[in-house]
Amino acid sequence: MLSPDNTMTSANPSTSASSVAPAGLAPVFFISHGAPTFALEPGRLGPLLQAAGQHLQSVKAVLVVSPHWQTRGVRVSTSPAPETVHDFGGFPAPLYALHYPVAGHPALAAQVAELLAAASWPTSVDEQRGLDHGAWVPLRHLLPAGDVPVFQVSLPLGLNAGTALQLGEALAAVRALGVAVVTTGSMTHNLYEVDFQAGPDSISAEYVTDFTRWVRQAVTQNDTQKLVNYRQQAPHAQRAHPTEEHFLPLLVAMGARGNAEPAQVLDGGTTYHVLAMESYAWGLSATSTETTH
Repeated sequence: MLSPDNTMTSANPSTSASSVAPAGLAPVFFISHGAPTFALEPGRLGPLLQAAGQHLQSVKAVLVVSPHWQTRGVRVSTSPAPETVHDFGGFPAPLYALHYPVAGHPALAAQVAELLAAASWPTSVDEQRGLDHGAWVPLRHLLPAGDVPVFQVSLPLGLNAGTALQLGEALAAVRALGVAVVTTGSMTHNLYEVDFQAGPDSISAEYVTDFTRWVRQAVTQNDTQKLVNYRQQAPHAQRAHPTEEHFLPLLVAMGARGNAEPAQVLDGGTTYHVLAMESYAWGLSATSTETTH
C-alpha cells in the first residue's frame, strides 16, 4: 500500500505454510541491488535480506544472474574462488576496500551449464569470471558470512522479457539440485534522475511508486503474461527503465519460481529518490521472518 507521502510501505504478505516451495526445491529471489553504495548503506532492504538469508543455509550453492554480466550466449562461471569485482567508478574509497570472499562450486556450475545446453541455450563456461557488484553487493546482506558457494550465470545479449522468462524456466530445474536462484537488478533504474543527496531511504518519485505498485500487483497475482508485456502496459515503464537489462532478471526469477508458488514481498523502499528497492522471494520456509516493515 501507499503511505501519505507516497512512499511504498510494506503490504502483505505475512509468511504462511502456503509459501513453502515443493519439497526439496531451493528458493528463488529477485533482489533490487540499487547503487553500489548499497553495500555500505543497507537501508530498509538489507535487514530483510539478512533475515531471508537464514533460510539458505541448507542449499548447496547460490546461482546469481546479474545485469552486470552480459555475454553472447550464456556463460557460467566455474571459478573455485571467484574474486570480488569492483566494476564501477567514482564512488567513495571505502567501497573499493570491500571484498566478499566466497567459494565457487565448479561441479554444480558445470552441471548447470549442461542443463542449459540441453535446453537449447548456447552455453559455455568461464573459469576466470569473478562476482560483479550485482552479485556480491546484495549477497553481503543476504549471506554476510559468505559460507555458501556462489557462481554466476550471465544474462545473454539480445534478451527480451519473453526470452528472459524462458531462461528462467530453463533454470528452474537447478532448484531440485539444491541450488538457490538469485536474480538481481532494480525495480526502477533511471540513472539520469538519481539524486544522491536524497539518501538511501528517501521519498519515492511518483512515477516510481506507480510503476512499483503495478509490478507488485502483477507479481503477487502470478500474472506472468502481464509482466512479459510490462513495456506496453505498466505505467511509466519507459521512464522507469530507459533500458531493460535491470528489469529482465525479474522475468528470469518468474520463470524459475514455479507457477504455484506465491511471492513474498521484501519492501525495501526507495533510495536516491528514484531507485526502488522492491524485491521478492519464493519458496522460503514456513518459519521465515515476515516481510512486513
